[in-house]
Parts: sequence; structure tokens; C-alpha cells
Amino acid sequence: MEFNEKLQKLRTKENLTQEELAEKLYVSRAAISKWESGRGYPSIDSLKAIAKYFNVTIDELIGTEEIVDLAEQDIKDSNKKYTTLICGILDCLAVLLLFLPVFGNGGTAETQSVTLFALTGISVWLKITFITVTILSILNGFSTVVVSSFDRPRWKRTLLLTGTALSVIGTILFILARQPYAGVLFLWILVIKGILVIKNK
Repeated sequence: MEFNEKLQKLRTKENLTQEELAEKLYVSRAAISKWESGRGYPSIDSLKAIAKYFNVTIDELIGTEEIVDLAEQDIKDSNKKYTTLICGILDCLAVLLLFLPVFGNGGTAETQSVTLFALTGISVWLKITFITVTILSILNGFSTVVVSSFDRPRWKRTLLLTGTALSVIGTILFILARQPYAGVLFLWILVIKGILVIKNK
């Protein structure tokens, strides 16, 4: 008997609906439905909770091969979660551009290094664009850090794509505007994120 059949049998034996079982295990009804239809397995923690609730062993619920597959899937999910978290933290590093003197102020005879807010040797619109890209990167990074702790794969994917797009835009924008230090910061963020995402696909 497969895990999904065993779970359904245990649930019906206790006269529980999927909704009631979900409440007891602190998961969504959709998760119970997914497990019972054989479209997925619970995490190791959820599996422990199921075994404890129905007073059975994990071995009675799931076979050895399935446990190995489940452990591998848990590792992959954990790696993806940490990748999302690290990518969010990297995007937050754009905050350094607001406070470090990495911009060349070319309006004087001698080029001076200044912070983004103190930058005067460029047009107002270009400065606003610099600030906008930097702040959007920071906000996206903060949102990614927050979302990384939730089970929302679509949100995570969207935020990772947005963060990558902002890193590309920032790199191109700062390099074309002859602000190499800011451009290199965005480029390093982009490269590290790319390596992490490719490694954990």
C-alpha cells in the first residue's frame, strides 16, 4: 500500500475530513489533498507529525526508498530556501551605494568620491534614476528575505527574477554613466546570485 492510500485510510478510520486533519497537523487542506492524491509527499517534519498523531511509526507510513527520496527533496527545498534568502541579502547590499563614497563627482577640476545623495556632477534625472534603481533593489531584497521563510514558490521566483533584472539594469546603468564602482557592486551581486541559482537548480 502506498503512502497516499495509508494516509487516506488512517484519516477515514478516525472519521476526519481533510480540513480537520489539516488543522490538527497545522498544514493546509490543499497539502492533505495533494498527499492523498499521490501528487507529493509531506516534509520530514510533517511526516513525524502524521506518525505521532495517528500513533504509528514512520516506517509504517512510508517505505525506505520513499524516505530517501523525501530526505533528498527536503535537502533540495532547504537549499532553494537558503538561495532565496542569500539572494535577498545580496540585493539589500545595494544600500551601501547610499552611504559609501563610491560615486565620482566629475563636476569639478578634480574628481571626488561622494555618496549617491551628495552626487552633483550629473543631471537631476540621472541622479533620480540612480536612486530609484538602488532603492528598488533594496526593497526587492528586503521582500525576498521576508518571503524566503514562506512556502510561496511563485513569489520567490518572481522576486528572484525581479532582483536579477534590477541587478542587470543597475550594472548597465552605472557602467554607461561612468560610475564604475557602483557598476561593479551591482555586477558582483548579479554574478554571485547567478552562481547560486544555477548551482541549486
